[in-house]
Amino acid sequence: MSYYTLMDLKAELNFNLVYQAKRYFTVSITEPEVNRPGLQLAGYFRKFKNKRLQMIGNQEWYYLSEMEPDKRRESLDKLFEQDVPAIIFAAGNEVFKEALESAEKYDITIFKIDKKTNIVLEELKNFIDEALAPTTRIHGVLLDVYGVGVILTGDSGVGKSETALDLIAKGSKLISDDSVIIKKMDDRLIGTSPEITKHFMEVRGVGIIDIQRFFGVGSVMEKREVEMIAHLELWDDEKEYVRLGLEDTYQEILGIDVVKYTIPVKPGRHTAMIIEVATNNFKQKQLGYNPAVALNERIMSSIRKRKENQRRD
Repeated sequence: MSYYTLMDLKAELNFNLVYQAKRYFTVSITEPEVNRPGLQLAGYFRKFKNKRLQMIGNQEWYYLSEMEPDKRRESLDKLFEQDVPAIIFAAGNEVFKEALESAEKYDITIFKIDKKTNIVLEELKNFIDEALAPTTRIHGVLLDVYGVGVILTGDSGVGKSETALDLIAKGSKLISDDSVIIKKMDDRLIGTSPEITKHFMEVRGVGIIDIQRFFGVGSVMEKREVEMIAHLELWDDEKEYVRLGLEDTYQEILGIDVVKYTIPVKPGRHTAMIIEVATNNFKQKQLGYNPAVALNERIMSSIRKRKENQRRD
């Protein structure tokens, strides 16, 4: 099951850590929603989702600020004793002394951030959606080729990295080499690189190179939607490869069908150029034009005209 941690929150959203619970490093969160505990601060806990992050925005803060200290302590104690993952004070609001006391008493982490509550909620939603999205890994190279997210796949040694290097030299952008992390978000597949190998590529005979330093900042991207697969395989004379392209083939990733081109590789064949052609062909099909269908219609039209001329004769 996917989850995120309090450390992830702090790192990704730049939260200020006001109180660090003893269990700060071990809390894992699986809930996709964030709760604003207005009713809970008033004492109503029926069907309360205690596994969600709790956000105290302006409304909750002003409600608490109007209470007497003893009443505020009682209200916060009831919230903190629910074993929530963490409490976030948004909009730069001061963390009440009573909240710090409750945090220490019940071992609950408190964060603070100066951004407006609605902005924090939007950023949290985006972060949580990505963190909890269904995830898989694919062995290959993810590139942006002419604005299309293309994964190069194939057996080890078939030339994926070398082909990717050719494409990058011609203007494509690298997202990940060797291992691609793919997340399903809103029926889209988003590919990223493992943090440790980001921007690096292995080229046989040369070793590890830093693509960003070698080709410049415009040669890399952080993430890209996966729209097409180019599967490289050694040319097999016994195998029949696609010649017309009237129908697309697909590979399923996390329940989504991705267009797949199988590209045979052999000496003298310019694989990078073929992938560029396949990518542009994919874009044309997305816009409703299929050259194979257009050619087929032209042939059929020619046959019909020939038959009509024969009948007239």
